[in-house]
Amino acid sequence: MEVRQDEQEAFFSAVDEACKKAVWCAIATVRLDQPRVRIIHPSWEGATLWFATGIKSPKADQIRANPMVDIQYQVSPPDFVHVMVRGKAELISDLATKQHAWDAIDYDLTMFGTSGPDDPNFCPVRVIPTRVELSEMFGSTNKRVWRC
Repeated sequence: MEVRQDEQEAFFSAVDEACKKAVWCAIATVRLDQPRVRIIHPSWEGATLWFATGIKSPKADQIRANPMVDIQYQVSPPDFVHVMVRGKAELISDLATKQHAWDAIDYDLTMFGTSGPDDPNFCPVRVIPTRVELSEMFGSTNKRVWRC
């Protein structure tokens, strides 16, 4: 079922709730013509997804070269909630937006060696989704899809 514009806020609230149950998810980036999948912990802010990486990380390099990403959350039983996100990732460098991302990301980034939003290695990533799917049982039931 397609998510209507007037359902967008409630849809992304349900997506955020489902993703908080999963905590970790997988992100696919591309290097040249080869996909690469890694585990990340993003945070939703409305219809925007945030996560952090290092400015010189392979993930950042791949996003610079090709900003299109796929992200997948899988919540284990008994919920079997499945969230898939496709979108364009943007590496953030300006201090005001880095501060905003620091506040939007819902975990302690200092656990990963970053001292704060002005740390030169702190590289927040903003993902603007083009498609988000929320479903159960690996996409086979209660499937809702939002597209921009």
